[in-house]
Amino acid sequence: MTTQSMMFQEAAQAPACCAAQLADNADAVRAAAARLRALDAPFVATLARGSSDHAAAFAKVLIETHLRLPVLSHAPSIGALYNATSPKMRGVPLLVLSQSGRSPDLLGAAQAAQDQGAVIVALVNDTESPLAAMADILIPLRAGPEKSVAATKSFIATLTALAQLVAEWGEDQPLRDALAHTRETLEAAWQLDWSEALPPLKDRTSLLVLGRGLTFPIACEAALKFKETSALHAEAFSSAEVAHGPMTLIEQGDPVLVFGPRDIARTGLKDRIAAFAERGATVIATGEPEDIAAAGIALPGLPSVHPVLDAIAVIQSFYRLANALSLARGRDPDHPPYLSKVTRTL
Repeated sequence: MTTQSMMFQEAAQAPACCAAQLADNADAVRAAAARLRALDAPFVATLARGSSDHAAAFAKVLIETHLRLPVLSHAPSIGALYNATSPKMRGVPLLVLSQSGRSPDLLGAAQAAQDQGAVIVALVNDTESPLAAMADILIPLRAGPEKSVAATKSFIATLTALAQLVAEWGEDQPLRDALAHTRETLEAAWQLDWSEALPPLKDRTSLLVLGRGLTFPIACEAALKFKETSALHAEAFSSAEVAHGPMTLIEQGDPVLVFGPRDIARTGLKDRIAAFAERGATVIATGEPEDIAAAGIALPGLPSVHPVLDAIAVIQSFYRLANALSLARGRDPDHPPYLSKVTRTL
């Protein structure tokens, strides 16, 4: 099977890009973290669309668990359409996440927040973009050009940039130490063989994708990529919430893809997977071996390095599967219909 789509090639570049990013941004991120500590804001806000909004959800878990700061999602339409940006944003870090830094609604909302006194922290791949120009604190993603419409390496680079920022902001030495192993961890994750998941997914029309804690945003990103690149209707749920309604949709043979977390969020996962298996679902899972023992297909994983890096490694492995599935379904993963690289929402 041909694998050399742009999506495949760009996802394969992520380990090297992220390692270089962490090294090149080290001084700037330390300075940014010192400024954010001195700011001592009561909460943090995020602003993003699409895959970047999944990265923003990852930031929420990171910041709330490692820094114990509340994080809210500031929807672009609040500032760009409703003109309802709160004056309570004054002195609040607003993490604006974007590959292109050019979406009009994102820029409008960021400007409205800045006008209210928010501190714009831009994590952006295009450092020549309008978003980069307006930033109070700029953290380049350094993923390089990304031509495939489906974001891969820029998403992973956003996660590593967020992890480095939180590690420095909280002076978290275990997370700093884990990030030193980013390149080899992502390279190993890229080599994992998840092809056993192809047959049960190739001809399906829908599936559930589950995660929790740090892997719930990963599940959301995976569900989006199934839609974008394979025209496969996928919905992401927390493994803790899926029993509140969505579980009733699953019948004999229906696929459920599970990204098991490697921290305390794995609580209850073993029982949830067993319950799906008892219903006759085709459970495809990666995570701690004891948690996924009841899965019909246990995808290979890596030894745990740190829960944050473990979660980032999972999406690196997934992108290889997503590319293969798209091709197996006769799709072009680089050019999904009706989509473009820069979403010009007004």
